[in-house]
Amino acid sequence: MSTKPKDSPQDEILTSPGAADAPLLDPFEEAHITTTHTLVVENRTTLKVRKCRLAVTGGPDTGKEVVSDKERLRVGAHSSNDLILAEDRTASRHHFEIQYTERGYLLIDLNSTNGTWLDGRRVERAYLSQGSQVRAGQSVLTFSPIDEEVTVEPDRDGELCGMVGLSVKMRQIFGLIKKIAPMDVSVVIQGETGTGKELVARAIHELSGRRRGPLVVLDCGAIPPNLIESELFGHEKGAFTGAVASRPGAFERANGGTIFLDELGELRTDLQPKLLRVLENREVRRVGGNDVQEVDVRVIAATNRDLVKEIQAGNFREDLYFRLSVINIQLPPLRQRREDIPHIIKKELADAEVVQRHGRKRLSPTALSTLQAYGWPGNIRELMNVISHVLTFSDGEEIDVSHLPARVMGQVKEQPLPFNEHLSFKDAKEQLLENFEREYISQVLRRCDGNISRAARESGLHRKSIERLVKKYALDAKAMKVKS
Repeated sequence: MSTKPKDSPQDEILTSPGAADAPLLDPFEEAHITTTHTLVVENRTTLKVRKCRLAVTGGPDTGKEVVSDKERLRVGAHSSNDLILAEDRTASRHHFEIQYTERGYLLIDLNSTNGTWLDGRRVERAYLSQGSQVRAGQSVLTFSPIDEEVTVEPDRDGELCGMVGLSVKMRQIFGLIKKIAPMDVSVVIQGETGTGKELVARAIHELSGRRRGPLVVLDCGAIPPNLIESELFGHEKGAFTGAVASRPGAFERANGGTIFLDELGELRTDLQPKLLRVLENREVRRVGGNDVQEVDVRVIAATNRDLVKEIQAGNFREDLYFRLSVINIQLPPLRQRREDIPHIIKKELADAEVVQRHGRKRLSPTALSTLQAYGWPGNIRELMNVISHVLTFSDGEEIDVSHLPARVMGQVKEQPLPFNEHLSFKDAKEQLLENFEREYISQVLRRCDGNISRAARESGLHRKSIERLVKKYALDAKAMKVKS
C-alpha cells in the first residue's frame, strides 16, 4: 500500500512542545531549541535527543555505566535491569529507577532492602541534577544528563515501509522515523484524517528493537464508551454484565512490543488519568481485578485533533500529553504534497495483487492532472478509495477522466439532507443517521467485494464496527462481491 501523510507550513515536526504556544516556531528567526522541540530549517530537522549517563564510580561494580534515552532506567542486581550491579551483594534485585518527567529526572526507590541514598540522604523520590551521587548497597553511581542535538537530513529514498513520498516534506519525515524508531520513546503522530498515521506507527515499530514483539492497534474513537476501559486494561470474569470470561486488555497483549492508540483525542477525560498511571508505573490493573501486572510497552498515539488546543479547552490533560509526546510528528495533508500523487498511484497500480485482479492499468495525462488538481479532503485514504473505484469500474488498460468519481471532477451539487420533518427532531436525526450508516457501509462493502477487513481499512473504521453495522442492518457482505 501507499502512504497517507500530512503537512504544516514551517514546523513539520515537533518534539513534545511543553507550553501551549510552543508549536509556532519561525524557522527564519534565531532558533531557541529546548529539550522539547524539533525544528525544521531549510530542509533539515534539528532533533534534540534527551539522554542521561549513569556511571558506577564506587563499589564492586566500579567502571560500569549506561547511557540511555529511555523514559525509565532501572538499576539493581537482577539481569533484567538496564544497569546490573552483579558484584554488589547488598544491592536489591530492583533497587531504584530513574524516570524522565515534566520537571526533570526523578529518582525512585523500588522498596529496596537497604534504601536508596541521594547525596548522603535516604530518599524515596527525589529529583536529580548534574553530578548527583546515588548510593545503592555498596555502590555509588554518578548521574549526568547529556542531551545532544542531532540533525536529521531528508531521507534519500522516496519509500519507507509501504509509504511513498518523494517530496521534501515526506523525506524529512522518513528521515526522522529512521532516527527515532530505535530510541524506544513515546511518539504522538498528528494530522488530518486519512494522512497515514497508522502507517507511520507501523514503520516506527518495524524499524525499532521491538519489531519481533506484537503491534497492538486500538482505535479509541471506534470503541463504545462503556467498553474502552476494558479494551485498554482488560477485565476479570464477572466485572460487568457480559464479562463471561477474563480477558487481557491492549496493554497486556502488547507486552514486549508496541501499542498504537489511534484517535487518542477521543479518549474520555475520566480515563486519561488511568492511562497516565499506566504510562508512569508501567503496570495495569484489569477492570474488576485487584492484581497488577507489569507491562513493557512502547506507546505511539495518533490524533487528528490539535491537542494543544484541546488542553487549553480543558478536554485533554497536559501531563498526559507531555508523557506521550516525547516526539511529535506532524503529517502533511495530501494537498500540500501534490507532487507525490503520481508516485503513489504508480506504486498502487503496479501492486502484484492489483495487476492480478485488474490487469495492467495506467492513467491518461488528463486523468492524472485532474487528480493532482483535486483538494483531497480525505487525503491518502480518499486517494486509495478513488483508485479502488476506477479499477473496479474501468475497462481496458487506460484510465481516463470519464472513469473518475463525479466529486473529483467537481460535478457534485449540494443536495438538501433527506429528512422527515414530520418526526420529532430526535427521531428524524436518528432516522437520517441510520440511512447514512446503511448506505455508506453498503457502498464500501460493494467496492471492497464484501471483504470486511478491506472495508475497515478503506473506511477508517474498526473491523468490529463494520461487523456491528452489518449485523445491525442485516446486510449480506458475501453477496456484495462484484460479479465478473
